[in-house]
Amino acid sequence: MPSAQKLDTHHKALTLNLDACAFGSFAEIGAGQEVAHWFFLVGGASGTVAKTISAYDKEVSDDVYGSGSRYVSRQRLEAMLDKEWAQLLAQLGKTRGPQTRFFSFVDTVSTRNFAGTNDPHGWVGLRFQLQPGGPPNEVLLHINMRDPANVLQQEAIGILGVNLIYTAFYELQTEESFLAGLAQDVVKERIEIDYMDLRGPAFENWDRRALLAHLVSAGFAEAAFFPTKGPSVPPTEALYKKAVVLAPGYFGHVDPDHSQVHMRLLASPIQQLRRELGESKAAPAGLFCLTVASFTPDEPAPEVPDLLSRIAALLAAGGDVLLFRQRELYHMTSLVNRYTQAPVRFVAGVSLIIRAFEDIYGNLEGRLLEALSRLFAQNVRIYAYPMAATELRERLKGVSAGGWEWSETNGLVSASQLRRAPPLGHLFAYLLASNFLVPMQVLASLKADA
Repeated sequence: MPSAQKLDTHHKALTLNLDACAFGSFAEIGAGQEVAHWFFLVGGASGTVAKTISAYDKEVSDDVYGSGSRYVSRQRLEAMLDKEWAQLLAQLGKTRGPQTRFFSFVDTVSTRNFAGTNDPHGWVGLRFQLQPGGPPNEVLLHINMRDPANVLQQEAIGILGVNLIYTAFYELQTEESFLAGLAQDVVKERIEIDYMDLRGPAFENWDRRALLAHLVSAGFAEAAFFPTKGPSVPPTEALYKKAVVLAPGYFGHVDPDHSQVHMRLLASPIQQLRRELGESKAAPAGLFCLTVASFTPDEPAPEVPDLLSRIAALLAAGGDVLLFRQRELYHMTSLVNRYTQAPVRFVAGVSLIIRAFEDIYGNLEGRLLEALSRLFAQNVRIYAYPMAATELRERLKGVSAGGWEWSETNGLVSASQLRRAPPLGHLFAYLLASNFLVPMQVLASLKADA
């Protein structure tokens, strides 16, 4: 049994090597064989390593695992897992099966290329038994690598892989212990985990949506994607090369009537962007945006069950959801622009726009000007929908919004009717005149909860 104290990567690998029951194979493509390397480095690898392989050449990889999928993809990862697991059981099942907990670790990764022009990311998978002869369990991860150099990214993959194997065998008591063990010494600063899929009886009582939310709330990911249809995927697959409409908000009312209002509110800017792009272009993706951060600086951060309740209501109404770690709009822009160069449009009520102007942005040297430059850096606009004047005043309670005035039309206030005292007023007027802020007309029946 492993020590109860927190172990570093060296001692985790050594613990596995000295465990007479743990035995498996390694197949690693694209970042060397950094995970298997740890088990050879610490000594006693014959107690753990059945085989290592790196089918690095594309033709060799196709011959071993089959052709027809991208090389850094979930499809390739699952083909690798299936092949390595079947081979492991066929070769060793009779001789070692009764006393061995088998595992197969695989990864397919694109680390930073020489020119630094690619998107360093990868897929990591583990299939394992908790008891000899027991049913297989499976963990699939999508990761983004943050280190600036190829060699550092390879090193980080090695640490993550050892963490995953060790945690699967020894730290599956709770979701929290599993995530903490997986993240030790490498996640947050060096690797982002923005997707996780779990299969098998070891995880039958675990909440998959809650795990995705925990990845964001714990800082392991900048965002996670929750689809209304089909299985969950990493944000890159939801956003890749797509024009996007983002609807940030709190969405605190979870009843079906409010959820349908939210859907209609999102449909209008999607149609507006589609008209801008031309009907021949693919329909833009529309996504509701929630955050694990507090909605205002004085509020506590929301609890995961509360987030999941709001996400579930939006999904039930038919809307896809992105859950972000940060609440500022420029952080959302930064995440989306990783994966698409197409137009990005926010849809926001005038209360949110006022809040954005009055935020302190103390983490940025350029304060508001830097926040706006980041927000609008790349084909980004904000569609601003009007709000009832009574609702606007209610939304601005407790917010430092002095200097703002507005006029009304039939009780509604549009972005074009907002006025701010100078000097910020000049900046606001410029954004309106330059169409960075685009006033929208919406149905009178829409009462936004954003």
